[in-house]
Amino acid sequence: MERAAVFDVDGTLVDTNHLHVTSWWEAFRQAGHRVPMHAVHRAVGLPSSDLVARLLGEDRDTGRDEELSAAHKALYGQWFDRLPAFADAGLLLKRLHRDGWTVVLATSAGGTELSALRRAIDADEAIAATASADDVEEGKPAPEPVEHALGLAGVPAERAVFVGDTVWDMRAGERAGVRCVGVLCGGIPRADLVEAGADAVYDDPAHLLASLSEGPLA
Repeated sequence: MERAAVFDVDGTLVDTNHLHVTSWWEAFRQAGHRVPMHAVHRAVGLPSSDLVARLLGEDRDTGRDEELSAAHKALYGQWFDRLPAFADAGLLLKRLHRDGWTVVLATSAGGTELSALRRAIDADEAIAATASADDVEEGKPAPEPVEHALGLAGVPAERAVFVGDTVWDMRAGERAGVRCVGVLCGGIPRADLVEAGADAVYDDPAHLLASLSEGPLA
């Protein structure tokens, strides 16, 4: 039977979380909001509207949400030509593909951003499909992005593993009924990932690649 390995991208395969933090922090600053970077970091991985709501509260001027999101995108876009993949991220996807896994990306990125991330990973031949937040009504931690990825792979939840770096990833995977693997390279503590549903936690893609003989991706 087919097996699916579903991967988050930002903070999991590509070292972008802190670039997102800096870009969001500057977008908030330009709009007159003082939001500490550690709070932004904990919210990275949520859809833009949910991230803004979490950091500014429900009583904010929601009419400026799109302006904040556009500012973040413009600031973050300055890094597209030099986004750094984590060591062995592309090799990990290629190895899983050779081992018979259907590899699907589950990301909120689209358009030129997604193209930049895929260039950084450099493993297009191993990626069967990409599930974008644009394809679903609710982003993580709702299960829809993972469920959509499973639909693209044509694989039931019990034959899939979801790899991510945030508590939002783990909660989405758990709610979708898949086994969840956390990685620490996004900057979220191990205990938080385990509490959110991670069945196993690795340092980064290189550590996961070196450990494929055991664990959920064995």
